[in-house]
Amino acid sequence: MTARDARLHAFRSDLADARLKGEVAADRFVAGRPARISASVADVRKAPRTDAGVNTQLLFGDDILVFEHTEGWAWIQAERDGYVGYVADTVLGARDHAPTHMVTAPRTFLYPGPDLRFPVSGQLSMGSAVTVTGSAETRGTHYALLPSGQAIIAGHLRHVGEVAADYVSVAESFLGTPYLWGGASGFGIDCSGLVQLAMRMAGKNVLRDSDMQAATIGEPLDPGPDFAGLGRSDLVFWKGHVAIMIDAETMIHANGHTMLVSREGFKDAVARIDYLYGGPTGFRRP
Repeated sequence: MTARDARLHAFRSDLADARLKGEVAADRFVAGRPARISASVADVRKAPRTDAGVNTQLLFGDDILVFEHTEGWAWIQAERDGYVGYVADTVLGARDHAPTHMVTAPRTFLYPGPDLRFPVSGQLSMGSAVTVTGSAETRGTHYALLPSGQAIIAGHLRHVGEVAADYVSVAESFLGTPYLWGGASGFGIDCSGLVQLAMRMAGKNVLRDSDMQAATIGEPLDPGPDFAGLGRSDLVFWKGHVAIMIDAETMIHANGHTMLVSREGFKDAVARIDYLYGGPTGFRRP
């Protein structure tokens, strides 16, 4: 049998994705059942327990496949990036409506109707996919209406298929967002989550974890002995960490040092990180 990364392929000794039959060993193979994330943010855990670590998060409107549903948990795979894990079954919804728009603001609110004075009924992160069924205007503010009857600020959306011109500018819009291990939303995000979400908004789907990104995004880059070859949009990798170059001297990253998405001088970061984790392990140009 071929070795498979369990983060990206749904297989256990007792159960596996039917598409992996003949490639992995399992007692039983099943086809994934289509579903969609219906919560604002869904934690994807290593095991079906509330005390299990969070590997990543999925956003409202993300399509998934469900391979097992038992005792309040679902074993799932995200269709967008292939990530496998366990989510609470309360976040599962049906694929009732084809998404028409995507949230482009880092964070936005849902209202029970088209009026910003109404009590907030929910919130969504950048990257969430919604279905717009109508529009309304109240006191000069434009709203998009959703099948649930809720309303969202129309200017915080764009049509599915429209993409940002520059993923670095998208990443910069997250400045000040809290760092969260496993986070992948505008409410809290980690280093590779920032890279993935910013690139997604610019039309490029990439894998989730920093080691996956270090092996697959763009092309390897040799910046030279004094890092003089680095430029805007280049990625810098350390063991278990990734940052985005804003220009030749400055980077942006979600980091445990400031516990925020923050800018930092690249050479300052190299010196600061070195005694803990060593120097950069690689560079890539998307």
